Amino acid sequence: MVREEINRMLDVLPESELNMAYSRIAMVYRKYMYEKMIADKGVKVTEFCEESEEMIQRWDDVFAHNLDDILKETIHYSQYKWHMFSYEQQECLEGEAARVAFDAEDKNDLYVMYQHSPYVQIFENASAIVAADFDEQQDIYIFDKAFTWTYVHTHESMCGPYFYKIEA
Repeated sequence: MVREEINRMLDVLPESELNMAYSRIAMVYRKYMYEKMIADKGVKVTEFCEESEEMIQRWDDVFAHNLDDILKETIHYSQYKWHMFSYEQQECLEGEAARVAFDAEDKNDLYVMYQHSPYVQIFENASAIVAADFDEQQDIYIFDKAFTWTYVHTHESMCGPYFYKIEA
């Protein structure tokens, strides 16, 4: 029924409008396929953690602890937290080394946040998760529940991914 209705609508759209329809459908498709892939790996996702605001603040406090307000403004930290890595203000692994380090970490339980979202997701039973699972995601920050490491995949192909681990 729905498919028939969608096809009926597409049939009357001019070619110039089909690109927009395609782009929206492709976005829905990518989101669905990402969520399906995560679920197929047995990961239980809690959509929005009640303590999201506190966890985002804690991420800032732990992983960007060495950046003062002036430096944060200079590197446009509020626009993208990952600028602390791209502006080389926080030592980290980058590119393939970051991916390998992330893959090697224990990932049973994870927090996942996006740059432009006020919410943090909880991934439970996430040990099968690997860096490649996030290749289509943009400005995503993954970190362990103990806040000892973070993995960041950006929207910029020439920036990242980044992996930062707090020295014990």
